[in-house]
Amino acid sequence: MASSNSPCAACKFLRRKCQPECAFAPYFPPDQPQKFANVHRIFGASNVTKLLNDLHPHQREDAVNSLAYEAEMRLRDPVYGCVGVISLLQHQLRQLQVDLYCAKSELSRYQNLSINANHAFVGSESGAVGYQHQQNNNSGSYYQHHHHHHHHQFFPQQQMVRSFDGGSNYDASLLAMNISASLGQLNQLPAGGGDDRRTVNNPS
Repeated sequence: MASSNSPCAACKFLRRKCQPECAFAPYFPPDQPQKFANVHRIFGASNVTKLLNDLHPHQREDAVNSLAYEAEMRLRDPVYGCVGVISLLQHQLRQLQVDLYCAKSELSRYQNLSINANHAFVGSESGAVGYQHQQNNNSGSYYQHHHHHHHHQFFPQQQMVRSFDGGSNYDASLLAMNISASLGQLNQLPAGGGDDRRTVNNPS
């Protein structure tokens, strides 16, 4: 029973006294009269009473809410009722699944294009770096070759200078030795500077 002064919506609709053990009172409060009116119109009060008595107390609330929803949908759509709503929701779900699949396919295609573009960009960058590295190597080899060539061009001149210096030292030493030998020979001559020429007697 909803309260001591207000009967439940079911008893009020049926115009009967709401008893303390009323099976409708916990699920059809006085402020929801349309809920019971729809259920009674579609399923009948007696059928609802039998259904609630066959269920466990913890299942009755869900059962009443389901009956109320089915009754409201049947009044809105007498042909299909809640089945029409379920079919519409299933159709929308399938359409969303198709849209999701198309979106994933489109996204995958763009990702593949982006990956291919990145690979092409990396390949072009690698080729440019390799070409620059080769040019640097060629420039270094050219510089080393010409530097080595100029070094060999100057090296014979240095050898010639050294040979010339060595030859000059050798000639100077030889000249000094000749002068010393000549002085030695002069020192061995007789003192007084006499003429050692023999006198030739005149045969007359």
